[in-house]
Amino acid sequence: MAIVACSSEKEHTAPAIYERDSVSMMTSFGVSTLISDSGVMKYRIVAERWEVNVVRRPSRWIFNKGIFLEQYDKKFHIEAYIQADTAYYYDERKLWELRGRVSVRTKDNLRFRSEELFWDQQAHEMYSHTFSRLVTPEREMEGTYFRSDEQMRHYIVTNSKGSFERGDSGFGNSAGDSILSAPDTTKAKLRNPTTPTRKK
Repeated sequence: MAIVACSSEKEHTAPAIYERDSVSMMTSFGVSTLISDSGVMKYRIVAERWEVNVVRRPSRWIFNKGIFLEQYDKKFHIEAYIQADTAYYYDERKLWELRGRVSVRTKDNLRFRSEELFWDQQAHEMYSHTFSRLVTPEREMEGTYFRSDEQMRHYIVTNSKGSFERGDSGFGNSAGDSILSAPDTTKAKLRNPTTPTRKK
């Protein structure tokens, strides 16, 4: 006597995704868009990939393929260009976190380079906790801590080093007039810097 048993096929399914914060709500490619705040145009974003994740806390925009920003003043004039390899924007805090090769260039021909830069739009300031290099038409400065206003007109650099054009320090052609160094505990605070004059 033969016994025949019927066996149903086992359905192969993947486990449910419980980590919903790993999934972006929107992903856009080849982005070039203008961003405004309270009806005022603030900046333009150009990015290869833009992810919006409103589930993660804090919610954020993710630019893991690089980003280019043009920052505008109230009259829609370009204030600065900002570029980074990776960027995160935390919309609830209005905070930008820029990583990788970060570079900034302002309309006053100031150039900034670092591996990290935070832009706090609520406090209207930028800061970095890693080695940074700042170059202006008058001087060059390097330091491990940087903080400035959004326009990078008033800034603080700690553990800093700087170089000036020969004769700019007002001490003639001495060996020390092209390189200035500050110890770790010294802060160099430059507000509307002027060229020192020689005392008579």
